[in-house]
Amino acid sequence: MHKKLGIWIFVGIFGVINFATADAPDTLWTRTFGGILSEDGYAVLETPDSGFILVGDKRSSGFEDVYLIRTNSSGDTLWTRTYGGADDEWGFSIQHTSDGGFIIAGVTESYGAGLEDVYLIRIDSSGNTLWTNFWGGVNQDYAYSVQQTQDGGFIIAGYTSSAPGGTIYRDVYLIRTNSLGGTLWTKTFGGNSCDEGYSVQETSDNGFIIVGRTNSFGAGLEYGYLIRTNSSGDTIWTRTFGDSSYTCGYSVQQTKDGGFIIAGEKGGLAPCSTNVYLIKTDSSGDTLWTRTYGGTDQDYGRSVQETSDGGFIIAGETYSWGYRDVYLIKTDSLGDTLWTKLVGGNNIDWGYSVRQTFDGGYIIVGVTTSFGAGADDIYLIRLAKEEAGVEEKNQISNIKYQISTYPNPLIQSTVICYSLPEYTNIQLTIHDISGRTLKTLVNGEKEAGSYSADLDAKGLKTGIYFVTLTAGKTKQTKKLILME
Repeated sequence: MHKKLGIWIFVGIFGVINFATADAPDTLWTRTFGGILSEDGYAVLETPDSGFILVGDKRSSGFEDVYLIRTNSSGDTLWTRTYGGADDEWGFSIQHTSDGGFIIAGVTESYGAGLEDVYLIRIDSSGNTLWTNFWGGVNQDYAYSVQQTQDGGFIIAGYTSSAPGGTIYRDVYLIRTNSLGGTLWTKTFGGNSCDEGYSVQETSDNGFIIVGRTNSFGAGLEYGYLIRTNSSGDTIWTRTFGDSSYTCGYSVQQTKDGGFIIAGEKGGLAPCSTNVYLIKTDSSGDTLWTRTYGGTDQDYGRSVQETSDGGFIIAGETYSWGYRDVYLIKTDSLGDTLWTKLVGGNNIDWGYSVRQTFDGGYIIVGVTTSFGAGADDIYLIRLAKEEAGVEEKNQISNIKYQISTYPNPLIQSTVICYSLPEYTNIQLTIHDISGRTLKTLVNGEKEAGSYSADLDAKGLKTGIYFVTLTAGKTKQTKKLILME
């Protein structure tokens, strides 16, 4: 059942709440890396010299290797490295190490015991290999995330299908190592179906938080899966999130308040559609709020980071606007959208990782088929610092045409009321976070007086919208929150 949008708009003079939506920051530059074959970028970091290091994979002579690129602050290549053997390797995660080098986690088919195995590579600041290690059994074993721990070792998350149950079932796979990559312990989490871990972080109490997906638990086809452990990998609690539709968590971070922020995807209202899904929890994993973002097609959230202003930046991809573009969403601390940005060309482009830079801007890595030299190329995008955010303030104003809303957040009701102090030409419109006009409720000349307009909100999803009253050269916009 669709919820209707209930809005009361009153024109007044005193105590008005004005709302100005922020512009997305400018793109400073983009870079592509690759040749005539296929290259993919999965993770990026800013380096101490304000340059960047990114990891992914590179195909040559029919096989893929882990591919590492270091750039200067302008995105120009300083050096590249490849790692791997005679078969395929992929690099999915990179993090700084305390000695100024880096740790890379991914998958190898060249080494280890099975079809694919967890692949860990320790390198110095110039990309030279210090050591490597492998984990897994006779079946598939993947690593998607790595972080150096406070004791100088490493924590790795992914999945294993080498545990009891064979290739049909997968379990979340957690590996703890010492500083030389030696195994301290391994843990698996899951049930009697497929469970995978995509992101891990050490928590403030030296335990670990892991997010991924589960087919073993929850009421849906697939649920988001959140696991908190102590420093020994023993489960403190688990949570599932989602509903009867498909749900998955790809990225997790502990927030400044001790809780967690999770980004992923969730089945949308339209058939075969998905939305970017953002979940904020407390320190016990209990949900504080959730938000969905996107249109009527397939939209994904791959990476999230808490920003210096207490909000969040999300990177992923969207099919809802354009063919397929990198999709960036900046929110405030409650998940309300401040701005969105699409980056890409006429073909398929997607984003896998976003990080805020030292200067308050953003760096994003992903894959492009719109630009570059080959089928797929690594896509590096640098955004400036946003100059202004959403600004909401109480003020005394002498502008003639102003709007306010009640109730807000909105549940059900469809009446919009407005009054005009003089004869004028007006527009009353509803638009989404990308600025796309969804409905024009009034468009034309009106005498002075009070009016009402009915809004049929059928088909609008739960989320953020804006109502704009334009009268002459004056335009006032108010954010509307549509709730279930």
